[in-house]
Amino acid sequence: MELPDPRAVLAATASVLQAPVGAMLEPLSQVLAELLPHRAVAMLTGDCARHPMKAYGETAITEKITSAELARVGGTVGVGEPWSGHVRLAGEDRPALAVASRPPGASGALLVVVTSGANAPAGPVRDLVQRLWDLVALQLMRRAENLPPADLNGNRLAAGERARAIAELTNTHAATLQSLLSTLRSRTLDDAAARRNATDLAVSALIELRAAADLDSSLSEEPAGSAFDRLTGKLAPLTRYSQVSLELAGPRDRDRALPGDIANASQALVRGAVVTMLDQDGLTRIRVTWEPAESELQLVVRDDGPGTLTADALPVRRLTELAVAVGGRLSLDAVPGWGTTMSAALPLAPPAPETPDPALGALKPREREVLERLARGLRNRQIAEDLLISEHTVKFHVANILDKLGVGTRTEAAALVHSSGLAPLT
Repeated sequence: MELPDPRAVLAATASVLQAPVGAMLEPLSQVLAELLPHRAVAMLTGDCARHPMKAYGETAITEKITSAELARVGGTVGVGEPWSGHVRLAGEDRPALAVASRPPGASGALLVVVTSGANAPAGPVRDLVQRLWDLVALQLMRRAENLPPADLNGNRLAAGERARAIAELTNTHAATLQSLLSTLRSRTLDDAAARRNATDLAVSALIELRAAADLDSSLSEEPAGSAFDRLTGKLAPLTRYSQVSLELAGPRDRDRALPGDIANASQALVRGAVVTMLDQDGLTRIRVTWEPAESELQLVVRDDGPGTLTADALPVRRLTELAVAVGGRLSLDAVPGWGTTMSAALPLAPPAPETPDPALGALKPREREVLERLARGLRNRQIAEDLLISEHTVKFHVANILDKLGVGTRTEAAALVHSSGLAPLT
């Protein structure tokens, strides 16, 4: 098969990387169509707590694909090693190409392409799909690290609700299967062979059910040791060519499970703190302590610099906002001549869902679109460009929004959005 023009591939790849995470698969499928005829594409990623699995293509396939099926495919695919063959997807054996990628510091991402051709993809096509997916996986990691506060809070709530539903489903089915086992093991039954076969079937079903629960947990949680190792990889380049010594104290309990979004947020906080401290003169040492406690992940970043950082500094304010977005807190203690200490505590349990303010329900769809962008800190000109409307129209909508919400400033409106948990529209 002749490969397409590289310039066309690069242009199409740019459209994929610029698309929202939830809409990435459609342009990706269009790019792949030039390389590989296919019926559907599906992805599984550990960097998104809200929607780790996504699929696009023929609904007969996409509506039936499960994360458990994709995880089984992932077990046969090495990172950077494209694999093709027949796999069980959407309840049937189908030809597919699978590629896996794990950028430094990422949880990893799997792409499965359900092919429509009879022949296995050629080597150059497999390699090109792998390189394309490497770029997408890197973008997924960047998006996970730099989510707006509203998205972070939404991921947190979704992950908690998802875990609750999975736990209830697991308990219900486990109780049913346990009752079945108890009945089949009864000594009053005569057909020993039937009893034995039914018992084996029920045991297999229990194992499959527990495996599904473990899989879902692995997608929304990460061992503390693994998360800290990813953090170490992200920090190493910051001081590689610096005279500053970086000391890292990791978790004592490396197997402690952390929510995926908290692991990502903690890495962003620590890296941001280290970058902020490195911007000072006179440093010789930075020490990072990263330890899960009973209900919080405790982070401490301490330097021996001039001790002149303040809580009002823009980088520190941004780190504070990030901590607050996931229900945590950050404090700064700077002593002139002795250095600076940034301490953060992030909750390990999801927050309780908040009831949206009734005033938000009175907004029209376009007003909600303007408000969502306003809450992300966009100015009128940026909102106008984003929504393809005039700046005058934006001002008109903002005035109506403030009036309907009963607030006097854009800042108050943004605070109301964040406190009410209004889901972003993009």
